[in-house]
Amino acid sequence: MQTNPRQSAPPYFRYALRILRRFPNFDQPFIGALRRKAVGLLQLSSASRVLDVGCGSGASFPYLSNAVGQAGQVVGVEISPEVAALAQRRIEHNRWSNVRVMVGDASTIVVDGKFDGLLLFGAPDIYASPEAINNIRHYLNGNARVVAFGSKLTNRPGGAGLNVILQSLMRLSFASTPKLGFEPWEPLGAISGDLKVQEYFYGGFFLAAGSFRPQACCTAENSG
Repeated sequence: MQTNPRQSAPPYFRYALRILRRFPNFDQPFIGALRRKAVGLLQLSSASRVLDVGCGSGASFPYLSNAVGQAGQVVGVEISPEVAALAQRRIEHNRWSNVRVMVGDASTIVVDGKFDGLLLFGAPDIYASPEAINNIRHYLNGNARVVAFGSKLTNRPGGAGLNVILQSLMRLSFASTPKLGFEPWEPLGAISGDLKVQEYFYGGFFLAAGSFRPQACCTAENSG
């Protein structure tokens, strides 16, 4: 049986499989601060329910689990069974009773109930996909917070070299991952009417946050 390229682990995860299997809580140190900020922008409270779509190995779970408390729930969605297994290992290692992970495609996944927050951290196959966003929106409560983080092309002076590097690194992702653009968060405008975007690392990365709305509009602001 041939493996669906959208469901197999991307190359960069294959490089990290041994580390993640041995150290379930591993995460890139320089990304941790951005994960904390992203979760903070979700404005979760005790008993909130939050979707972490494209959750990867579950590196955002510690922050999300702490934010919603034992009365809340974190549901991770990951298309790759191999990667989802790493997320499940992290859950079991930390004995989280308020976190679970589902294997499925964001454009067709069916989840139970409504959610107060949606995190799309490093998930370009989702935040840049109108099909995925259109499916996920049905599971969000009114005024649910939506936060996405990822890489983008920069239009800053002298940024051409950075764009080449970022485009090369994207080749290590899923085969279905869309090419980088200057505003990859654009499909999120379909679910957030007050989306605000901050840029990082000379405009090569972004953090977008807003509230669930039926109409689209987007404003951008730079952050170094």
